[in-house]
Amino acid sequence: MIRSKRSKAADYAIALICVLLIIICLLPMLNVLARSLSSTEAIIRNEVLLWPKGFNFSAYRLVLTDSKYTWSLAWTAILTTICTVVSMVMTILCAYPLTYRQLKGRGFFNTMILFTMYFSAGTIPHYLLYKDLGLLNHPLVLIIPNSLSVFYMIIMRTFFYSIPDSLRESAEIDGAGPIKILTSIYLPLSKPVMATLALFYAVGRWNGFSDALMYMNDRKYHPIQLLLYNILNAVTSIEIQTQEGFASMPGLSDTIQAATVMFATVPILIVYPWLQKYFIAGATLGALKD
Repeated sequence: MIRSKRSKAADYAIALICVLLIIICLLPMLNVLARSLSSTEAIIRNEVLLWPKGFNFSAYRLVLTDSKYTWSLAWTAILTTICTVVSMVMTILCAYPLTYRQLKGRGFFNTMILFTMYFSAGTIPHYLLYKDLGLLNHPLVLIIPNSLSVFYMIIMRTFFYSIPDSLRESAEIDGAGPIKILTSIYLPLSKPVMATLALFYAVGRWNGFSDALMYMNDRKYHPIQLLLYNILNAVTSIEIQTQEGFASMPGLSDTIQAATVMFATVPILIVYPWLQKYFIAGATLGALKD
């Protein structure tokens, strides 16, 4: 009975901590949302906290009617989709052969792949390499260099290790080749980890802007996060008028910044509910034992 009471108290404490963490995570977003829907006068008077003051959609109308924002959002969605597909293909094709113990040089390949996790040439050598390859100011510079994460590949490889060899051996007896085994056995059993890694790749690409900042001068191919970065650097309304072509209005910069943050954040958040079932499945894998 005492243990039961202690268990309930621990559950309540954990639930309280989770609620506090949720509130801590939500408060900044609620503040940004309130500022994006508030009047410029209320923001100047610093009256906005968690609820909009002088409710209006002027900042969103300005953002949604500006072709720079809509194209940047569309381009970022296209870029994220392409990068996620390419990254998942590269991750699977890199992880799957390493599960074969008879692969010649398997230990060498594993060592060299791990080596790249801890040692990197640096930004300047990367810049010179991309320049020699003709990738500078080309959309491919946002796709190819980061198409494979060694850490995510190791996660995929470890998951492949957990699949019994007997399944592969039985398929080989039936005459299936490596590609058939991959598509018929490994990939169907790997949906949870594939969905998880795909989301990680997508979020990383959606939030990324440093590569575009360093290697992409053409503003047409700037992702939404780089556009947001440029707007957040334009602190005053005069800077916004100069750099983004907006009318100079006191307090307008804060409203537009908040609206742009929401504009860039909400689309990727919508993806999470669609993949929730795969996260649950991934969390419960291996929970049942024979």
